[in-house]
Amino acid sequence: MFPTVREVLALDPVRNGAPQVVAGAAGLDRPVRWVHVAEVPDIATLLRGGELVLTTGIGLPADDEGLRSFVTELADVGAAGVVVELGRRFTDHLPRCMVTAAERRDLPLVMLRRTTPFVRVTEAVHVLIVNAQVTEVRATEEIHQRFTELSVEGAAPAEVVSQAATLAGCPVVLENLSRQVLAYDAAGERPDLLLDGWEAHSRRIAPPGRTAYDAAAGWLVTMVGARGQDWGRLLLRWPPAADTTGTGGTPPSRLTILIERAASTLALGRLIRRDAEGLERQIHGSLLAALLDHSRPVDEVVLRAKALGVPLERRRLVGVVVRGRGEDGESAEAAQAWLRDLAEAVGQAIRDVKLTGLVATLDDRSVGTLLALRPTDDEPHAVDQLAAVLRRLVGDAPHRGTVDGPRTGLTVAAGSAVDSPREARRTLMEARQVADAARHDRRDVPVFRLPDVGLAGLLHLLRDEPRVQTFVERELGALLAHDAKHPRDQLLGTLRAYLEQGRNKSAAASAAHLSRQALYERLARIERILNTDLESVEACMSLHVALLALDAIRDA
Repeated sequence: MFPTVREVLALDPVRNGAPQVVAGAAGLDRPVRWVHVAEVPDIATLLRGGELVLTTGIGLPADDEGLRSFVTELADVGAAGVVVELGRRFTDHLPRCMVTAAERRDLPLVMLRRTTPFVRVTEAVHVLIVNAQVTEVRATEEIHQRFTELSVEGAAPAEVVSQAATLAGCPVVLENLSRQVLAYDAAGERPDLLLDGWEAHSRRIAPPGRTAYDAAAGWLVTMVGARGQDWGRLLLRWPPAADTTGTGGTPPSRLTILIERAASTLALGRLIRRDAEGLERQIHGSLLAALLDHSRPVDEVVLRAKALGVPLERRRLVGVVVRGRGEDGESAEAAQAWLRDLAEAVGQAIRDVKLTGLVATLDDRSVGTLLALRPTDDEPHAVDQLAAVLRRLVGDAPHRGTVDGPRTGLTVAAGSAVDSPREARRTLMEARQVADAARHDRRDVPVFRLPDVGLAGLLHLLRDEPRVQTFVERELGALLAHDAKHPRDQLLGTLRAYLEQGRNKSAAASAAHLSRQALYERLARIERILNTDLESVEACMSLHVALLALDAIRDA
């Protein structure tokens, strides 16, 4: 906001006086808060710091000790500098005692060789200060207005960071406390250069205080959090070379205001979304969605994932989907809360087994993760270990319930490993399809894979194929039409029990809670409706396949 001593010396009214710095050149970048004309020796008692003192010296002490005290007292109160006009008290040069005292305290001491109207100097400097203050106020107002709008709109962290970078004209990075990048805006620079080796680079940026500037690293930093709970840092790059004055000074105060206001907006947004998914989970979810629907270039997803601490290149990628069981009478809110907890548990399990991966909820029934395995990792063992740790965290055994039963376990499904991020969609889709198909499987399988789901899995993969749907209608259409017309006389369940029990009529009667006579009568009716022979192995096999396909279609 304030001009420096160096900038004041460059003003025309001062340059006309032929200024010469005789001491304290190291302090020329001190800000000048005001200009004060003084001809009394005890002026220091009237100052508050930051003043540039103008004097002709006519009222200064006559002895060396008094002149030395005059300079020392000004330095003690934080004066920006002293400008002495030659000609009235001092003719050709300033006393050596004043020069030595000023040099010792790095207090700029300047002599004007020509007569200089001090009023012109004060006017020029004060106009500079007032104009800078007005500009600063306007910039501050714009900052507050922009971030207030973002807070009201509930803007996402990426939007807040982007707005901060736009207003500052500098790269801005939001990271969590583990130094993983949550959002960034490179402000026109190359993102790969900005984020390469970010964690190690960030750990070297450690200025003291809640908001501070690390001059060595060239970053302005502020903590992000509320209610005593910090969860991240916001960093704005301002290398000393960015100072257009060439002074190498600290960032202007408006940037400090900007970064603190942006941090407040981020913290407020976090509080507003405290019942939603964690911030990292949201970012992971957006990246997984981008891989599934190709909404972003794969190279961008790879770059952002790497900044999050999940390298996808030169890794074996394995899609894993975890499905939970629904509770009877469970509300939608409770189900979503449990799903969010499951996502956090999957993330914790990945950390516990020392793996990396993107984790997020995929839909209202499942959590997905894309594991990034090192070349030395044993893929089947790593996934099995993850499933075991996850079940221990959640407190579940392997899934063994009925389709409509309570949440008695988890279904964990894995896709085939791939070697490129461009193939990540394939392993994720396969894992999701296997998880869907495995919901009807009652075996104790820690991790389902495509070979484990057999025919049901194949039919699930083909459920959208018109020829499969035509086959189901041809085999079961008449029976489905009958059940639709007679809701109290459903026969599809009887057929299912008969086929699932291997055409054992006694076992089928028991499974369907029917007497043997009632079962025989219902099977006879099914034969008439479908015009088939239920004693035929081939006919029953065709009907069983049609039932599995119907389940796959209905579960889509």
